[in-house]
Amino acid sequence: MPRAKTIKNVIEELDVIINESIATNSRMGLFAYIYRRTTAEIAAEIALGHFKDNQNLELLDVAFANLYLDAYKAHKSNQNVSASWAFAFKQVDEPLTIVQHIMLGMNVHINLDLAVATANIMSGRKILDIEDDFNKVNDILLQITNELQDRLSRVSPLMFILDVLGENKDEKIIDFSMRKARQQSWNAANLLWSLEANQSRPAINSIDQLVLKLGECIKTPRTRTVRFFLRLIQKFETKRVSSIISKLRADGVNTQIVL
Repeated sequence: MPRAKTIKNVIEELDVIINESIATNSRMGLFAYIYRRTTAEIAAEIALGHFKDNQNLELLDVAFANLYLDAYKAHKSNQNVSASWAFAFKQVDEPLTIVQHIMLGMNVHINLDLAVATANIMSGRKILDIEDDFNKVNDILLQITNELQDRLSRVSPLMFILDVLGENKDEKIIDFSMRKARQQSWNAANLLWSLEANQSRPAINSIDQLVLKLGECIKTPRTRTVRFFLRLIQKFETKRVSSIISKLRADGVNTQIVL
C-alpha cells in the first residue's frame, strides 16, 4: 500500500495489520488495535472540529502514524529499523503479558516517533503553536488507557494483582506514565525542532537508545516480585489474538471512520 496521506488511510493500514495478526495469531496486532482505537477517537474529534487547528493536527497524526507503519513494513521486509522498534518487534513471540506487548509499542511510538513527527511537522514554524492541541491529545490517550485498563480483566483475569502490588508496595510493572511519556515526547520534540538539520540525526539516535532501555525495563522489570507475578498473570491470559481483540473492543463493536 502507498504511504498514508489521511487518517482514513491510516485506519485502513492498521486494519490490514490487525487482520494479518489475527490470521497468524501474531501479537503484533495488540498494539495495532490499541493504536487504531486511539486514532479513531482522534479522527472523531477532528471531524467535530474540537482542535484549535484541525487540519494541522491531522497532518501531525498522519506523519506520526507513518513512522510506525514504515517501521512495521520495514521489519516485515527484513530491513533496518530503529533500535527501539527492533527490540519491540523482536518480543512478539516472547511469553509476555498482554499489557507488556502493548506497552512495548506505546513506548517507542510515543517517546520516539511522536517527538520526531512533531518536530518535522512544525519545522519552520513556532512549535508552541501546536502545544494546546498536542496536550488535548493527552486527554484522549488517557481516556483510551483507562478504557483499556477496565477491559483487560476480560482477557487477563489476574491483572488485579498488579494493582495490589502498586498500592501495597509502590512497585510498578512499568515505570511509565502516559502523561509523563507525552511530556517527555514534547520536550524531545522541542529539542529536535531547535536543532540544525545536521544535528538532528545524532539526537534522534540518542533518544532511540534511551527508549530502547525503557523497552528493556518493560520486558524485564527490575523487581523480582513483579517479574514473578507477570509470569503468573501471563499463564492465565487469553492466548488467541482474535479473542483478545474481540474482548477489548467496546461492546464488541469496531469503531468505523467516515471522512
